[in-house]
Amino acid sequence: MNTKGNPPQQASSEDAYFALEDAEKKRRIALEMKKVLAAAEQKALRELHYMHCPKCGMKMQEVKMGKLDVDACFSCGGIFLDKGEIDVIAQPQQKGIMSAILNWFKEETERPVK
Repeated sequence: MNTKGNPPQQASSEDAYFALEDAEKKRRIALEMKKVLAAAEQKALRELHYMHCPKCGMKMQEVKMGKLDVDACFSCGGIFLDKGEIDVIAQPQQKGIMSAILNWFKEETERPVK
């Protein structure tokens, strides 16, 4: 029996309304928690991997090579270039084998994998 004096249909539509409101509130809270956790996870990954060699995992150092600052691993001897550094080396006015190789792959480096 309905204690509010409302017809049974009105009571069920009110219950449905409040249930939907409650569900929406919980959904928003869950999405906010997901964002917070995603940001925290992103920060943790950056701290874990930033400036670490992709080959051996050791800490890399930024060193000057000509006009460029490149990331060097003194453990395995790897040299790593950022996008802007690759663009400088691959400029048409640059000469040498490295420029030729990088120009060969220019189309692939302009469209990074997402």
